[in-house]
Amino acid sequence: MKSECRLCNRRFCRIALVVVLLAVVYLALRFTRDTPVTYADATEHFKYGSTGGERDAGIPVALWNVLPDLFAKYLPGQGLASLGFIFETNRAFPIGVSERNVQGVDRVFLNCAVCHVGTVRDTPASPRRIIIGMPANNMDLQSFERFLFAAARDEDFYSTRLVDEIAKRKSDDLLNRLLFRYYAVDVARQRLITLAQRFSFMDREPDTGPGRVDTFNPPKVLLNFRMDTLPTNEWVGNCDLTSIWNQGKRQGMRLHWDGNNDSVEERNRSAAYGTGATPPTIDRASVQRMKDYIWTNTPPPWPYGIDSAKSARGGKIYDQYCAKCHGKSGSDFTGEYVGKVTPIEKIGTDRHRLDSYTEQLCANQNLLYAAYPAERFSHFRKTFGYANQPLDGLWLRGPYLHNGSVPTLRELLEAAANRRATFYRGYDVIDRERVGFISDVPEENEKKYFLFDTQLPGNGNAGHEGEEYGTNLSAEEKDAVVEFLKTF
Repeated sequence: MKSECRLCNRRFCRIALVVVLLAVVYLALRFTRDTPVTYADATEHFKYGSTGGERDAGIPVALWNVLPDLFAKYLPGQGLASLGFIFETNRAFPIGVSERNVQGVDRVFLNCAVCHVGTVRDTPASPRRIIIGMPANNMDLQSFERFLFAAARDEDFYSTRLVDEIAKRKSDDLLNRLLFRYYAVDVARQRLITLAQRFSFMDREPDTGPGRVDTFNPPKVLLNFRMDTLPTNEWVGNCDLTSIWNQGKRQGMRLHWDGNNDSVEERNRSAAYGTGATPPTIDRASVQRMKDYIWTNTPPPWPYGIDSAKSARGGKIYDQYCAKCHGKSGSDFTGEYVGKVTPIEKIGTDRHRLDSYTEQLCANQNLLYAAYPAERFSHFRKTFGYANQPLDGLWLRGPYLHNGSVPTLRELLEAAANRRATFYRGYDVIDRERVGFISDVPEENEKKYFLFDTQLPGNGNAGHEGEEYGTNLSAEEKDAVVEFLKTF
């Protein structure tokens, strides 16, 4: 009898040992997992591929899915689409959101497309067209951040409530739900509340609205600058999101609005930093695929017809006044001053964005990849003005000037006194006559658009004026120039 018991005990121990070993192997594989969702098609990869930001800054998919419903009171409309996220049919996540399984948890975060994919409609009744590489004219990143911060501060943001909702949707397994209940939700809340405090600088500058962002004050936060002690001239850095077509042709030009870098590769890694991808966590292969895509990706042509005779007249005027700074055409970027910086005293546009980027920030940026000699930044510079940009896809890049303060090209050819002081942003119906987007619509189908006030700090619409910039031309000549610019 005793021998039988000993035999049973040995069998039990062996079985238990096997179970423990299998559990250890499973947990080891699970908690060392790092698998992004990948896309064979280059365009899909740009829209949904990972920059690596999910590894450290990622939001668990289970939380991402429940927050818009549980905290809908902090959204301006229905779901994340009300913040400008673009949803495609049969996609779980909007454009600009990538997914990766890290340590057994499916996580999402933002990628480059959240800022560089927009939409356009021919008429209010027309379906939207999604354009890759254009500024994200619908996207309100600031409001998205504020939504997350407000949700985290809400008394209903606690583990039991969130995990019960996750369980109802069966959007994660039992082990992850236990992790969320006893650890992850509390950590997520603490991190968001901390970020909310550090990003409180947003509350002292005008709201960005859709299609705009404060480019370099958030990096100051991530680099541990004391935002409460910044000089007042650094407070406002709001500017328009940019297009990213024909990047190969831009190599060596001064990039960003103020021309603070002339390396597309460094600019890309700097932008990836804004998507949560730090030097240790950036997905280099994925970011390289995105770089290869934007290297040659081109904008769609103006689709509405062009008056060829009028355009020809405008082309001659453009060549006289504009080509030396902006290139001969939308595909030929040659010109004496193309890609170079024009002093702020000469261009005369709002200087807030220029002043927000400082020598101190530049020095810190150049140290970002200090532990990676082959990738270390070396091209960032503090400049004295704004860079002259090529104008490819110009019809999709309104509103105009670096801060998006002039709604149409036709108004940009007027003196500042004749430009509108207020207009609405975020409406994506094209203005075929003046070129830009229609900007006098405050609301459509219960969606309210953002009122842009040029009197607020950083929003000034002055500059780019005088004989050299074409604002002294006759009305007919200005119309002809706009017609020619449609060919870009």
